[in-house]
Amino acid sequence: MNEEQEITNLLASVEHQSSGEAANLLAGRPTAQIQAVLDRLPAGRASEIAALMELVAPAPPPVPAPIEDSTPEQHSEAVEQSSEAAEQVEGTVEALLTEPFGVMAPDTTVAGALDRLVHTEPVTGITYIYVVDGGERLQGVVAMRDLLLGRPGQTLAEIMTPEPYALRPDTPLTEAIQAALVHRHRLYPVTDDDQRLVGLVYGWQLFETMATELSAQSGTMVGVDREERLATPVMTAFRMRHPWLQVNLLTAFTAAFVVGLFEDTIARIVALAVFLPVLAGQSGNTGCQALAITLRGFTLGELAEFPVARLLRKEILLGAMNGFFVGLVAAAAMWLYASMTDTGQPLLLALTILIAMVGACIGSGVFGVMVPLTLRRFGADPAMASSIFLTTFTDILGMGLMLALATALVM
Repeated sequence: MNEEQEITNLLASVEHQSSGEAANLLAGRPTAQIQAVLDRLPAGRASEIAALMELVAPAPPPVPAPIEDSTPEQHSEAVEQSSEAAEQVEGTVEALLTEPFGVMAPDTTVAGALDRLVHTEPVTGITYIYVVDGGERLQGVVAMRDLLLGRPGQTLAEIMTPEPYALRPDTPLTEAIQAALVHRHRLYPVTDDDQRLVGLVYGWQLFETMATELSAQSGTMVGVDREERLATPVMTAFRMRHPWLQVNLLTAFTAAFVVGLFEDTIARIVALAVFLPVLAGQSGNTGCQALAITLRGFTLGELAEFPVARLLRKEILLGAMNGFFVGLVAAAAMWLYASMTDTGQPLLLALTILIAMVGACIGSGVFGVMVPLTLRRFGADPAMASSIFLTTFTDILGMGLMLALATALVM
């Protein structure tokens, strides 16, 4: 079936349906088909269908929806948490500006506005009508519902919402996102210092910007730049990542130096070398868990009301509990390995592993909290390469503690 035949069939269906049914039928159609059908209908009928369609733009990428089933307290908490997250976004509204559309004069009548929308404006592109005077200064906003309920002879000046909330081109994105969390409009007008309408910003763009910024947080933990994307050229990605790998190499040398201090102990008790990566892995994972919770606290704004001392006590207790039960399994494995390889004093070696595991997990939990807090204290991004520093601290503590205990207890 060709395009013209499809439009003809669609027109025949619309003519035999109520305005509401016709609006629902046309809502899912391509813009060109909608425009062609409405052009062939009587002006009054076309205006009524177009108004019922509410002329809503195509669905943008998913955005946070209004919390309909929540209590006012829950909604307030969600807005506060998202506002804390928005504080990490950089830039201004100017980067997101879209050319203004749906702009009309104050003396335009309701009938005239509907006729213009149907015949001159993109049918699926309008959410609000922006009322401006001869100097392009924003006077008010008319929602589609107000236009539908207005009398044909009323002017837009009579039914508009005067002095609508508007952003400025230099409004920081942090402020714009926080405003969007409160107002929750689909579109926001942007005006200059003289109140002239210079552009529009979609609400979904603001939330997409915030989501992109937060998604970069996990990468910064391991030295991936916030600007890197899947399509970033190889050499650009290399320049972004490589300096942090050099930093990681230097910190690894520090851990290797600590292990080298106990070279004689490792040479005499080879079993210790087998369990060094086991200890480093467990303590590292424990630290990463604490780090993730701390960064989440930054993002959701929970650390503002949760004392750091209380968080440290929690992580110390968790580290002790996790370290003890994981250490029991590791100690049993050390005893079994030392017995099978005829390594002397297997019980003392098992005790060494148990104590070292508990101490390393406690210390790594503390480091997981203190590393991002320290970075923030010095004005740095709390997530920036925090995993690199955390790994260094946990390796030095875990392996150093185990080798020192083995030297003291076994040697």
